[in-house]
Amino acid sequence: MKYNIRGNKIDVTKAINDYITSKLSKLEKYLDDNEEVEAKALISTKGKDQKVEVTIWSGKYNIRAEEVSGDLYSAIDLVVDKIERQLKKYKGKLSSRKSNKDDYVPPIEIEDYFEEEQTIVRRKEVFLKPIDEEEAITQMELLGHSFFVFKNIDTGKINVIYKRKDGDYGVIEAN
Repeated sequence: MKYNIRGNKIDVTKAINDYITSKLSKLEKYLDDNEEVEAKALISTKGKDQKVEVTIWSGKYNIRAEEVSGDLYSAIDLVVDKIERQLKKYKGKLSSRKSNKDDYVPPIEIEDYFEEEQTIVRRKEVFLKPIDEEEAITQMELLGHSFFVFKNIDTGKINVIYKRKDGDYGVIEAN
């Protein structure tokens, strides 16, 4: 696994880098192709709180989690625990699905962060491969997002699946 650890308004010391690396390396047992996997960690500070965001990128899936705590090391522990739960859940869903490995399509993650002035501060270009609605829901839940953009394998159209306030899901289909 490759590690990319950086800080935003905080210096990443060797001790912090080593701690994050050792914690994330414990997740390798859940990953298949360890040489293709990249783990990105972003540490930022806001007031007295420390925020840790971790994204695991693989050829098969993307998993993301973030935690905020007053203590940096506890935030690291919490975010690694959250990622581990997501990996276990994902592996369970994969083993219960009876699909061909050749039919598997990697997810696409889209994130747009807005400041108070409604300025676009991040833009991503994504390649949409066809997946079904069930897999889109799974990917959306693993990423912790409230929506997910995908190409519907049944219709060939671009869809957005989103979680409704009542707990159900909705689909927006582009023409």
